[in-house]
This record gives sequence, C-alpha cells and structure tokens, in this order.
Amino acid sequence: MKILKFGGKSLASGQAFDQVIQIIKDKIAQGSIAVVVSAIDDTTDTLESILDLAKNQADYRTPFFAFQARTYHSGIDLKEEFTLLQKLYEGVSLLEDYSLKISDLVLAQGEIISSKVLTHHLLQQGITAVAVDSRHFFVTDATFGQAQVEEELSKARTSLYFKEIPSHTLAVVTGFIGATAKGETTTLGRNGSNYSAALLANFLQASELQNYTHVDGIFTANPDWVKNAQKIEELHFDDANELAHFGASILHAKTILPLIENNIPLRILNTLNPTNTGTLISARPTVTGIKSISLQSDIALIQLEGRGLLGIVGIDARIFTALAQAGISVGVISQGSSERGLGFTVEQQKATLAVEVLQREFHTEFQTKDVDSIQILSEVAILSIIGQDLSTFDQPYAALVKNKITPILFHNTVTGKNVSLVVRQEDAKKALHVIHGQIFGISKKINLAIFGHGLVGGTLIDQILTAATAIATKKNIALHIFAIGNSKKVWLTETGITANWRQDLAQHGVSYGIEDVIAFAKDHHLENLIAIDNTASKSFIEHYIPLIQGGFDLISSNKIANTVSYSFYQALRKALKENHKEYLYETNVGAGLPLIDTIKLLHLSGENITKIKGIFSGSLSYIFNQFSVQDQPFNTIVQQAIAKGYTEPDPREDLSGKDVGRKLLILARELDLQNELEEIQIENLVPVDLQAIDTANFLKRLEELNPYFEQIKKGLQPNTVLRYVGELSGDLQQDKGILETKLVAVPLHSALGQLQGSDSLFEIYTESYGENPIIIQGAGAGASVTARGVFGDILRLADR
Repeated sequence: MKILKFGGKSLASGQAFDQVIQIIKDKIAQGSIAVVVSAIDDTTDTLESILDLAKNQADYRTPFFAFQARTYHSGIDLKEEFTLLQKLYEGVSLLEDYSLKISDLVLAQGEIISSKVLTHHLLQQGITAVAVDSRHFFVTDATFGQAQVEEELSKARTSLYFKEIPSHTLAVVTGFIGATAKGETTTLGRNGSNYSAALLANFLQASELQNYTHVDGIFTANPDWVKNAQKIEELHFDDANELAHFGASILHAKTILPLIENNIPLRILNTLNPTNTGTLISARPTVTGIKSISLQSDIALIQLEGRGLLGIVGIDARIFTALAQAGISVGVISQGSSERGLGFTVEQQKATLAVEVLQREFHTEFQTKDVDSIQILSEVAILSIIGQDLSTFDQPYAALVKNKITPILFHNTVTGKNVSLVVRQEDAKKALHVIHGQIFGISKKINLAIFGHGLVGGTLIDQILTAATAIATKKNIALHIFAIGNSKKVWLTETGITANWRQDLAQHGVSYGIEDVIAFAKDHHLENLIAIDNTASKSFIEHYIPLIQGGFDLISSNKIANTVSYSFYQALRKALKENHKEYLYETNVGAGLPLIDTIKLLHLSGENITKIKGIFSGSLSYIFNQFSVQDQPFNTIVQQAIAKGYTEPDPREDLSGKDVGRKLLILARELDLQNELEEIQIENLVPVDLQAIDTANFLKRLEELNPYFEQIKKGLQPNTVLRYVGELSGDLQQDKGILETKLVAVPLHSALGQLQGSDSLFEIYTESYGENPIIIQGAGAGASVTARGVFGDILRLADR
C-alpha cells in the first residue's frame, strides 16, 4: 500500500482539485492506496480568523456565512460541521474568549470538511471512497494545539479500524487531528497533516508515502525566491529532518521520525506536475555536502541582558523552563559562556508573550538591577544552510558583508555540518540569493527570445555573443539566446546560438505564432525568460501580454506599445503586475541615455516635475546640426543621416515629427499623464504631397524639400541655429499635460544650440531645482548605441 497526502493548495478548487482526482485514479490503477488530506486552501486560517472575530465580538457571521457558501461546499452534506462551528462561534462571542481546546475543535472541522468534499467528488467519478475521521484511531495526550500521539495505542486502533474498511474502498483520511482517550478533539500543530500521513504510513506499513504539494520537490533553496535553485533528487532521512527543523515549509518537524522505524521512503511530488519524479527521502542516499538553504520568516529575536548575571549558574534553565511552560518554542540560540547575555528566536506572534513570561520570571532580578533589559527585535528571519561545514563558510560570509548584510546571530550545530544565521527580514531574500550563489556556484541563466534582427537586433545579438563569456565570468550570468525571429519566421534552439546565427536562421527558421515560442520555453523548462522587441512593428505589440502571461519579462526598443491607446498602456501594466513581470524600455527615448530611469526615480521619489524639453531625435539632431552650419542642400544632409543609420527606414518617421511625438508621450505617461498620441501638437516637416507616397518614391523626391528649408535657413537671425524640439509642459499634476513638437531657432551658444553630431539633449525642470534644469546629454541615434542600451536593460533585468 502507498499513502498519498494532499496539501491545502493541492485541494484548492479548480485545476488543482481536478488534478488530485486524476492522480488518485492513476494510483488506484497501480495498486492499493489510502489518502490523507489537509484542509482545503486557506480554510484553517479562515476558521481561525473567524474565531478571533467572535472573541472580540466583531462581525463573525458574515465571513462565516461566506465560508459556508464556498463553491466546493455546494451539494455536500456538511450540516453537522457547520452547525457545530456556528454553536462554537456563538459561545466564544458570548464569553469573549476561547481555550486551545475550543480552537482545536474549530480548526479540526477544516480537515473533516476536506475529507468529505474529496470523497463526494471521488464517488461522482465512480471511485468507491469513504471519508475517514482520524480521531477514531489517533489517540493523543491533552496538549491542545500541539498534541502528542500515543503511538502504540494509536497503531493498534489504526490496524483494527482499517481492517473493517473493504479492500476495494478508498479511505480519505483527515490529517492534522486526533483525540484524547476521553474523545476530546486535538490537533497536532500547524502542518501536522504531514505528520498524520507519516504515522498512518508507519502504522499500516506502507511501501511509500507520497506527499503532493505545489512544488516539484525539495530544492537547494525556495524556487519562488531563487530562480536558479536546483531540485534535489534524493535526500537522506537525517538531512530531511534537519530541513524540517530549520523551516522547510513542505516538511513537518516530526514527519520523518515515524518513517524511519519501518524504513518507509517519502517522496515529495507536485500535484500540478505529477509526471515529475520529485524528491525521494530514504535511508539510501550517501551523498555528502551542502543540501539546501531554508529561510524561516515571521521570526522575532528576544535579547536578555544582565550585568548581574555574570557567573551565576542556571539562568538559561530558568529562561527555557519558563518559556516551555508557556508553550513557547525556541529556535536559534546565541549565548556567552558567562551567561551575561542571551539571544534566541521565537515565532513573531509569540514574542510579546515571551517577554511577559520572562519579566515575571526575573521580576526580582529587575528589582536588584541584575537583569538590565529584555527586548524584542521584530521582523527577523533565520537562514539555515543544511550540510554546510563551518570551515568552508568564510566566502559566503564575506559575500554577505560585501552586500551590507550583517547577521544578527550566528549559530553552528554540534555536528558542525549545519549553519544558521539570523538576519533582518528586509535583508532575508537578498541574503538567500547571495548565499545560494556563493555556495552552489550556479550561474544565473537568462533565456532570451529576440524579435527583430535588422540593424538594432542584429547588432544586439553580436554584442551579446561577444560579451557573453566575460559576463558569465564577471557577473555569474549566463546569457542564452534560444529564439531569434522576425514577423514571418523564427529559429528556436535549445542549445543556444553561435556566431553563424544568420546562416542558421536562414536554414532553420520556420513560420510561427507567438504561442510556439512560449510552448518551446515551457517544454524545455527554460527559466528567467526575457522577450526583446527590436522591431518597429505595431502588430508585434499584440504579443506582449501573451508573452507576459507565458512567463516572459519584456525589453523593447519599439516605442509603439507605450504610445498606442492609453487603455492598452493600462492593460499592459496590469498584466505585468498580475504576473510579477517587468518591462524595460530605456532605449525608447534617447537611445542608451539613462533618461527614463531618471524620470521614474524623480517621479517615484515625489519630485514635482514641471517641464521636460529637449532634442528627442538623434536623427533630427544630426540633420539640423549639420544643415544649420554647412553649405549643403537639405536633401544631401538627410541622405547622409540615412547612410549613417540615424534615421528610421522611412525618414519621414523622423521628419514628420511622429517619432519625437511618441517619445514625448512616453515620458508623459511615465508621469502618470493620460495623454493620447492624437493630442500632441506635432509640426510635420514633410510637405503634404509627399506624405502619402511610398518610401522609394519619397527618397527619389527628397530634393523637393530643399527650397522650403533653404528659405527657413535664410531667415535665421545671426548666431542662431535650427533645432527640432519636443516640450512637455502645463500642470503635470493633472491628468493631462501639453505636448508639442516644433522646429525652432535657438541661440548658437545655448545648451540646445551647442549640440553636436547626433547627440540628444533633455532638460528636466522640477520644483526643487527651479530654473536650473537637470540636463542629460549624449549619443541619441545609431544601431550600436541603441543595441547597447537594450543590452543594458538585459543586464539590469538579470541583476534583479
């Protein structure tokens, strides 16, 4: 027989719940099984929160009735459970208090309901199943909230109980709960369903316990926080026990012990990925070394100091005895041999109680000044490295210090093979990444899909190939291009591209839809996905949201997504937020200049930006810089700009002012303005009769522009030059600003007038800086500059 245990997330309604039923069907076809269940989804937290509302005489009925009305309760006979809960809540509300005994009885209903719900659905699927209440055979002491199981008696009762269940009937057993010899309901502590399943496996001498969770197994670190964490294929019981003790969320601290007695393997599996082999925990593995890094949050540090305690024996015994009597468990401990000071961790929610207990215990010592203080340091976390030898911990520790993370406490186990650090909660995830990278030495792999391989895209690909080795060495980041595409074809490769990518693309490129790229990444388990849009395509932006939903971050040199309708702009940001993805587009304005990041930082810091003005187009900057001072026809200057790759393929995109208008709109929206492109006052430099013809004919008729611009040039005052300027003004604290682009004459010796080549220049006026603007100036055009800016966005994302 195998025991299958399903956690609360696995049993949540929808896809996960359906998957549980399918797994059970598959396992029944393979042999005899029994199932252990936790409460569905957030049931335990919900029942507990309603209990507190009742205690405080708040409105507990509304959330209780909402709980009753949950979809997965529909059509199932739960009258007994709901009636009991209602009576218990009413009693607590009248008394304005409740005991742990009442709490256990309330919380136990979550598992009972879960067992009945799953049984109901299994019966509907034609599977003969029965809901089994583990209180019938798990006998415990009367330590409510954290009951201890009387194993010998429980084992005998379990054996007898299961002999009465027909062999063809599937038992769906409640986890987490038991009962005293008097029949009083008890719970085995939070996450106790895993312990229940282990006990059942032991008592029934199961061949394996399979614990289905929401992850593929046990990892070197929490994969939600460390993207390059690696799944551990096998663990020894001892290592798993350490992991459980130090906070691995998918293991209960007592889960391993019942399995060791009969050498029953435990396999951690993913409900939503049942074909994955998971992590096998047994007595077999002999691999030594570092296994995993765990992180315990919601921890508080208690610090007791007393100059009068120096040399007094037994102070620690008094501390821990008092805490134990109050039901408070102590985690990491740091103590000087003199016992003058002691620091230890407890659960955050029990920190205040711990201080109260110690203040009572050391009341006399406070009076005599032997104890100076008992303090709480809230919001700390415990970082534990299982299998870490202290003699080789120097580099990880140094890396923490370099990252400005100083551990508050340091703890090493007696075996010398496990190290724990107490750090501030705000530093916890950063510390986890630093330690993981140092210990496992795994390069962060960044998988890139690049769309558009023309001037900018092709240059970017070559830049990445050239710099990849150095970046891997210097930054421990492995850049891996797995897709190159344009509007028609894509080349997908699991192994990555080489310098011959152009030939490979021509040979292996195939027609595609964006869903093919997303599916390829999923099928090949590619992590850290970034999609890069180097096209100028309006249609390609329609793929942004599907890519985000498919797990990609976005980088774009394509300005269109940020300048189409405000509704799309909002929808895109919503998708990014919902999927926890980022979208970088620094090259949208000013090529590689740090303009957008600067404006974002100013705006987010609360700085009131009053105006933005400048030369937004590197191509127009070059054209008018040259035309203003050189004795050459206008069409000749334009052709030079085209030859240098400064303009768009159709230079009317630049000369029409639309490109400047789009860039101006992008900055406006960074300030939360809701302007639309149609609202921008744009001066179009292309004559009406040349605006609608095709690009080839326009290029042939460039000379027709000369008379108009020559006349403007002749009308310039001495020491003035022409500049095409964009300006965002008005009350920028309102919903919309005033956006305008125009050709103007400026003094030769002004900031705008002194601009050279294809440089761009931006003046950012703010309330704090007054009439002295922040000026950002630099190269504003060219494929190499733009590609380098996109490359910078890639590295910024990789670092994050």
